[in-house]
Amino acid sequence: MKTFLNVGCGPKSDSKIRGFDNDDWKEIRLDIDKGVNPDIVGTLTDMNLVETASVDAVHSAYNIDHIYAHQVPIALGEFYRVLKEDGIVFIRCPDIQSVCEAVLQDKLLEPFYETEDGTNIAPVDILFGNREEISEGNEYMTKKCGFTYSVLNAAFAESGFKARYGGRIAFNGAELALVAFKKKKSEEEIKKIANPFFPPWFVS
Repeated sequence: MKTFLNVGCGPKSDSKIRGFDNDDWKEIRLDIDKGVNPDIVGTLTDMNLVETASVDAVHSAYNIDHIYAHQVPIALGEFYRVLKEDGIVFIRCPDIQSVCEAVLQDKLLEPFYETEDGTNIAPVDILFGNREEISEGNEYMTKKCGFTYSVLNAAFAESGFKARYGGRIAFNGAELALVAFKKKKSEEEIKKIANPFFPPWFVS
């Protein structure tokens, strides 16, 4: 069985992560917040409790923008370190380009998309952090940087990942997704491995 490290996992959920939603994968949960009962307490920039070259994949969803821009290479270096030689990263984060387009239309506080539980998210929440959660004391939700796809892709390239595949996807109108490979792959191999992580409507 292969293992994936779910960084910034949040509370344990019964819902499966696309691409990891089969019996081939075992999840290891890592989070800065002890309150969500992770398997490992750590941060994106300090995963010292995770052994080098010990996991087959890293999953990072909506947390890379919670660290400062100068810390991003450190976090990606940690991703690279903990991965086995043939490992991959699947990362999702807000698409700041789409958000800024909404802001230019003077829609900073207007609903931008609705979460699965019916919560309305506005551009201001994406840019600076979810106002409701921060007001309740969860300052981990503060946003500290942002990405367009070209910036995200370049960050992984500069951190040593030999192949990348992804783009802006149409989920909620404001998401980037990327699969990064530690080793070089052919285009056919890249798409075969990466496609299960993307929704069927994805167009790179």
